Amino acid sequence: MQFMIIERFRNQDGKAVYRRFSEKGRMMPEGLTFIDSWVSADLDRCFQVMACDDVTLLQRWVAEWSDLVEFEIVPVCHGKETGAALEGSG
Repeated sequence: MQFMIIERFRNQDGKAVYRRFSEKGRMMPEGLTFIDSWVSADLDRCFQVMACDDVTLLQRWVAEWSDLVEFEIVPVCHGKETGAALEGSG
């Protein structure tokens, strides 16, 4: 399953986040896959797409970053898949 991760940098401190990333990497548990990310121009937020079959992997990853980042996690799927699922319904 894929997830849109919306990260809000605490105190708009993107530098602290990137400093840790440079030192320790993403710190993802095995089984959690990074797909892509985008950062807002004001360094306030990061948007990431991640994939895993076990949501507890996301929880372990969030625990590593929660002192620097506030998370919103949204399960997502491709629009084409949703369109196919809705074809012929009501």
